Amino acid sequence: MPKWLDNAVFYEIYPQSFLDTNADGIGDFRGIIRKLDYIRDLGFNALWINPCFTSPFGDAGYDVADYYTVAPRYGTNEDLKELFIQAHNRGMHVLLDLVPGHTSVEHPWFKESMKAEKNAFTDRYIWTDSVSEPPEGMGCLRGISPRDGAVALNFFSIQPALNYGFNVRTRPWQQSPEEEGPRATLEAMMDVMRFWLGMGCDGFRVDMAMSLVKNDPDSQATIALWQKVRAFLDEEFPEAAMVSEWGEPEKSLRGGFHMDFLLHFGPSHYNDLFRCQEPFFSDRGLGDASAFVEKYLESREKAGKNGLICIPSGNHDMARLAKFVEGDQKKLAFTFLLTMPGAPFVYYGDEIGMRFVEGLTSVEGGYERTGARSPMQWDGSVNAGFSAAPRNKLYMPQDPASDRPTVEEQLSRSDSLLHHVQKMIALRQAHPALQNRAAIAFISNGAPGQALAYERGCGEERLLVVLNPCREAAAFSYGGTLGEAVYVFGGAALQKDGTVTVPPVSAGIYRIK
Repeated sequence: MPKWLDNAVFYEIYPQSFLDTNADGIGDFRGIIRKLDYIRDLGFNALWINPCFTSPFGDAGYDVADYYTVAPRYGTNEDLKELFIQAHNRGMHVLLDLVPGHTSVEHPWFKESMKAEKNAFTDRYIWTDSVSEPPEGMGCLRGISPRDGAVALNFFSIQPALNYGFNVRTRPWQQSPEEEGPRATLEAMMDVMRFWLGMGCDGFRVDMAMSLVKNDPDSQATIALWQKVRAFLDEEFPEAAMVSEWGEPEKSLRGGFHMDFLLHFGPSHYNDLFRCQEPFFSDRGLGDASAFVEKYLESREKAGKNGLICIPSGNHDMARLAKFVEGDQKKLAFTFLLTMPGAPFVYYGDEIGMRFVEGLTSVEGGYERTGARSPMQWDGSVNAGFSAAPRNKLYMPQDPASDRPTVEEQLSRSDSLLHHVQKMIALRQAHPALQNRAAIAFISNGAPGQALAYERGCGEERLLVVLNPCREAAAFSYGGTLGEAVYVFGGAALQKDGTVTVPPVSAGIYRIK
């Protein structure tokens, strides 16, 4: 397990929306390098950069056309290497986004696989034996080449599925994960990883990590595949970190991932906290965190003590946090995110409360996600400091509101969300009990109208975190004794006769005597 993950706090960058330095309306690597000091000064010590490889951008770069070459709009391979170096010089680590489940239809591998003559790439993708036989339960393309067969799709019609085999095989064309074609696909993906780790990358966030082996109802074959990857990395790149888009930590961590995200889909109840009609982090008091707590504890027990369950502020696939969580509730939400176990992930712009931009036409396959991907808002200058291009040349519209939040404005106010995030990261790094691997025990589960309270502990340090987003005070029974307040927002909790009473819309971190 890489030691640097013990206190890693990640900042997710959607590169095309972060900072444009050559006035073409699209963010680039030079823009990320220029803002590394900003990210570091907030307290972040690790980055996750969304896909940056050559692509036709039918799905925002998740349709890769060349795994070994960065997209020219972001710069060159040398620019990305320089980004790694500059990040390392600041004590920061960088994860790239790996898309192992599919490629673009423009990838040379796919063009070779379409040929009727058998070649080294014939079995790189999932093809049926006949153009008249679509793959069951999957979309497909057919009639696109001389090859007689239909090719399976993972999502969009521009994303043919790479072949890692089928665990349960019901058709002659379905191969075992141990056959030559699926094994060659896995070796090719490990070669991609070797290349970028050798260039200075510190690991990968893996897109749709649960989806590689098909017809795998209990994920056992997919887990076994990732265990092979873990063995390869442990031997050749033991400090490389792996985080999965899976959403079931009990499976992904067993497969060898160091971290797994709780997602806006799947069984985690993550949406109950931030993204539903009545989120827990609302002052109406109708939200309910109890199902989240129950599932979180279940996943944590199954995953074992070595894995990290990561709770992000958001990402490029879901509506912005600020769409559902308003006002001071955002500060309470970040107090939660930055005091929970696992490596925190903050999506660019969430630290200033960037809004979900409603009503945008889909850009680069964003569809309903497009409004969460708008360009970063740095200051009050042209295009909010994102780009010197004319506004109509920006690859995507920005939030048009006159009161849109900016980094410049929030840096000027000591009570801003940005300064709150900075303060919470500093607290996390100053207290081992708040860091990634420290223990947790819930005291109050955030049922409707109730506070969310949990103990964190590491060595001799024990802290109680208390969050009450409601307009009314909340109380819970507690057998411990509150000591000094390490942090208070909105008023301090009071303890009397075994009951802790928490003021409305407040958060606190207290030493436990």
